[in-house]
Amino acid sequence: MLWIEDLTFSVPDKDETGRSFSRKILDGLTCNFRKGGFYAITGPNGCGKTTLSRVVMGISPATSGRILLDGEDVTNLTVTERARKGIAYSFQHPARFKGLTLRDLLSIAMGTDKEEDFVRVLARVGVCSLDFLDKEVGPRLSGGEIKKVELATTIARNPRVAIYDEPDTGIDLWTIGPMVELIRRECTEYGTTAIVISHNEKFLEAADEIILMKEGRIVEKGTLATVLPFLKSLDFCSWKDLCGEIADVRCHR
Repeated sequence: MLWIEDLTFSVPDKDETGRSFSRKILDGLTCNFRKGGFYAITGPNGCGKTTLSRVVMGISPATSGRILLDGEDVTNLTVTERARKGIAYSFQHPARFKGLTLRDLLSIAMGTDKEEDFVRVLARVGVCSLDFLDKEVGPRLSGGEIKKVELATTIARNPRVAIYDEPDTGIDLWTIGPMVELIRRECTEYGTTAIVISHNEKFLEAADEIILMKEGRIVEKGTLATVLPFLKSLDFCSWKDLCGEIADVRCHR
């Protein structure tokens, strides 16, 4: 489905002496994502998770390597061209549009003005169309509401690949479970390949495969059971705390 081959991304930098050099954010990544799979990419802050997602979407250009979608090389395509090929992106901090309603955004995303199509998409997200369809997507929406708007516009075109960057940011704990269920349902019912960038244990537990990154490289892949020992070995207090919480939850089930 989606194949990433020897992908690198570098940025210009300077050392303490002022000498310029090229700093690798992604360092030769290779991995594949099957159709309908649920993948979680995790790792310490600064390891390159979001950069990887942005390179796949075309927001940031790859320095070298290839990105293949169903065998087609999309490495040099623009964001718009990749979106037309079926890659969608959900931002960690969704944009707000004063003066535009959710109806307007869905019309743009779906290329239609049919209300029944809008209602079907909102039903998949678990949103009442009467409450949301004509709401302005502006600063008055809560964190949970703007995330639902983002999810609706992400799935509106039934993407082949949907990338979710830290989807739990700014929402309450009670919203995370339904969000995980929504993404899983999109995978199983619509064949969407979901790639979730997250530290949240609920996404890690739900994933078919977890991809663990550190310093721009993939250090381990597998289920939570196989990746957990590697998570525990990371020298970051927050990660050790997270691993402890996951272990406690699993032991008390």
